[in-house]
Amino acid sequence: MSDIQYEIKKEIAVLSKSDRGYTKEINLISWNGKEPKYDIRSFSPNREKCGKGITLNADEAAALLEALQNELNSRD
Repeated sequence: MSDIQYEIKKEIAVLSKSDRGYTKEINLISWNGKEPKYDIRSFSPNREKCGKGITLNADEAAALLEALQNELNSRD
């Protein structure tokens, strides 16, 4: 199995941090030299390892944002 390469092009936000130092982050990441995508996943301290996550193109990220805004606004 080939190694997966990634490059964080832009750090957007740390969504949470565990007591063990793991962070859940949203970043703009290029996987294997491809076009960067929005990416939500957990990372170990110093980003030595990353967990399973989700990648979104700009249209998918916009749809997610709209869905979350609608959900959060309906909670009132």
